[in-house]
Amino acid sequence: MTRRWMLAALAALTMTAWLAGCATSSPAPARYTLPEAAGSAAGAEADHLLLLRPPRLAHYLDVDGLVMQVDDITLVEARGHQWAEPLARQLERGLRLRLAARLPDTRVMRDEAGVREPGALDLRLELDRFQGRHDGLAVIGGQWQLRDDQGRLLAMESLRVETALDDDGYPALVRALGRGWDGAADALAEAVRRAR
Repeated sequence: MTRRWMLAALAALTMTAWLAGCATSSPAPARYTLPEAAGSAAGAEADHLLLLRPPRLAHYLDVDGLVMQVDDITLVEARGHQWAEPLARQLERGLRLRLAARLPDTRVMRDEAGVREPGALDLRLELDRFQGRHDGLAVIGGQWQLRDDQGRLLAMESLRVETALDDDGYPALVRALGRGWDGAADALAEAVRRAR
């Protein structure tokens, strides 16, 4: 009798805990990807080679949630609005495709472990801004370097792009960041052309 009572009590406690968990669970976060880049990559017959390293992100950007700057000094990571895959991966893949579309005579490839290719240019990018801002802008900022196949610095500049949101909300922010990334690709492609 005692054994049955203990099993019944254990079952009741388990069911209560399960119901409590269901009652307090929050909805799954919305997940976002940057808009896809249009265009196609150059083939093996391309005249030039550009190696792109994955962008280095400021620590506060290397998180799951989208980042909002709510005033001049406060940054907030959204818990209910997250990137579908790590942001650095999306940025690197998207930039490769965007640069390939803007530089049709150039093969744009991921730089695997700093391998040197004769005649190749090496593009390195650090981002310290990739967020929404309280004034309705999507802000992208950082610094880029372009190096030759011997590692010599050819060019280095800051990157600053601000894009107005078309609407309120996180989907509008992600789309504005995508348009801003298009603008960053325009500036970087022009820098590559000048350095040849």
